[in-house]
This record gives sequence, structure tokens and C-alpha cells, in this order.
Amino acid sequence: MQLRRRGIRDERVLAAMNGVPREEFVPAESRVVAYADAPTHVGYGQTISQPYMTALMAELLRLTGTETVLEVGAGCGYASAVLGQLAARVLAMELIPALAQLARENLRRTGRDGNITVVDGDGWFGYPPLAPYRAISVAAAAPEIPAALLEQLDDPGCLVIPVGPGEDQELRSLWKRAGRIDSRVATLCRFVPLRGGGGRE
Repeated sequence: MQLRRRGIRDERVLAAMNGVPREEFVPAESRVVAYADAPTHVGYGQTISQPYMTALMAELLRLTGTETVLEVGAGCGYASAVLGQLAARVLAMELIPALAQLARENLRRTGRDGNITVVDGDGWFGYPPLAPYRAISVAAAAPEIPAALLEQLDDPGCLVIPVGPGEDQELRSLWKRAGRIDSRVATLCRFVPLRGGGGRE
């Protein structure tokens, strides 16, 4: 995957990426290209992010292994599995019920479900029962930062999210510290749109 060559330096992230079998999370017909550095369709109009983007988002969160992480857009469960290697607990939300079930099955089949819970729900509103979250990772592009996610972010805490309309998106990392938000652009990116938001598409 050449992640180190692409600039990923966090050894825990590199180990997590090497430890999760990506081919087990993609459709059978896509396994031959499972490790290509490109998005892969997983059905239901959704994709699994390219390996580099999964690693970059995980690295930006700066996880130490003690955190509870909220993941918005569980998809097929691959990024959830990576985050599960890096944090104490992962709460992964998925809007599409069939995809949420696929994520559960993939995680269970690969033995990665011990500290990961996949719930059906609209990630635009986060998941208040387990808030606040030391880290929040959003795997779909929002036109603006969902207010609920900032409210559920711990202080200190980090939110990583692609933001922007259409294909003109920025991957942003937002750190909350002492009640203030510091936002930085990590890279340009292309993600599927974040759906939901109480009927807002």
C-alpha cells in the first residue's frame, strides 16, 4: 500500500493497517484490487475509502488506545476495524440498514467486533448516549460541520471530516481545546455525500 511513502508516519496506524485484511471487507469480485490505492465500491451506492485516506484520517485523530471513537459512515466495516485497533472502543453509525448489517457480519467474521458496535442511525446527529467522544471520524462529505458532532466532541478532542459541495472537498481536522475550535485542512479529497440530517439530502 506504500503508506509510509505517502507520508503516514504513525507506527500504530501503520500496524493497524497491516493487521486488518482489507480483502475481507470488499465484495468478492473486488478482492483482486483490494489493496489498490483507490476507493472501491461496496454496494448501496457507497465506497470503501482508498487505503491512504483511511490511514490519514486515523493518523489525524492521534489515538493512543484509551479513547472512545464515534465513526460516522461505517460502510462495510473496514475503517471501523482499523480504528478498533487504535482505540479502546468504537461506536460506528451507518444510515443504510443493509450496509450496517454487512459491517457487523464482516467484523464478526474477521474477529474484529470485540470493541466495535455498529448501530443503525443518522450520523448527522451523532450518538448522544455515549458522548462525549475523544475522537470523531466522518467518512462522508458534509456541506458544513454538523453542529451535533461538535457538541458531542470531548474537550480536548478531534473531529476529522471531509467538507464541501460536490467533488470540491477538503479533509479537515478540528481540535477542540479549552472551548475553542482549531480547524486545519489536511488535504483535498473526494467522498460520497453525507446523507440524512433529518431529511436533508
